[in-house]
Amino acid sequence: MSNGNMAASELAAVEIHGMDRGAFVMKSALAVGTVYGVAAVGPFVGKALAASGDVGILNFALTLEYLEADFYTQGMKLNLGGEVAKFAKLAGAHEQQHVDALIATVKKLGGTPAKKPTFKFPISNQATFLKLAQTLEDTGVGAYNGAAPAIKSPEVLAAAGSIVQIEARHAAVIRLLNGVSPAPGAFDEALMEAKVLAAVKPLIKA
Repeated sequence: MSNGNMAASELAAVEIHGMDRGAFVMKSALAVGTVYGVAAVGPFVGKALAASGDVGILNFALTLEYLEADFYTQGMKLNLGGEVAKFAKLAGAHEQQHVDALIATVKKLGGTPAKKPTFKFPISNQATFLKLAQTLEDTGVGAYNGAAPAIKSPEVLAAAGSIVQIEARHAAVIRLLNGVSPAPGAFDEALMEAKVLAAVKPLIKA
C-alpha cells in the first residue's frame, strides 16, 4: 500500500479540536496528507510557517508532539502485542520528552507555549494502531523537514534536527512492525506548492 493511499484513509479520520495557529496548521497539514500523501506535507508546512518566526515554528512542532504523545497514550489502552506495546511505551515517552523540551524552549525565547488541543484517533486494535502510527510518524518527519528552512536560530534548528532524527527512527521501526520496507525510497517525492495549496484550501474548517 502506498503512503498516499494509507494517508487518505487514515489522516482524514484524525480529529483535532482547538484552533490556535499551531493546531490550525497541523490540521491543514493532515488535510494535505489526506489529498496527496505525506510527501506533500513538507512543502505545505514550509509555506504556512515561512513568516511565523522561531517561536511560531516551535509552537507548530509542539502541537505535532502533543498529537503524537496523545496518540501513543491512547494506543497503550489497546490490547497491543509484546513488541508493539514495548515500542508504543518507548515512543510515547520520547514524544512527551519532546513536548517538555519544546515548551521549555518556547518559554526561553520569551514566547507562550501553544495549548494542547484534544485529539481523536481512528484506532481500535493493533492493526489500526500500527497503520496510523506509520502515517503519523511519516507526516511528522515531513512536517519537521518542511519547517526547518524557516528557522533562524542555529540552536533551534539543531534542536529540531535532533527531534526529527528520532521521529524518522520511530517511522522505520513502525514500518518493520508493519512488514514493509523501512526506507522505500532514497528521496521524498516533491509536488508543486501551488497545486498542494489549491487542493487543500476547501478542506480546512475552523
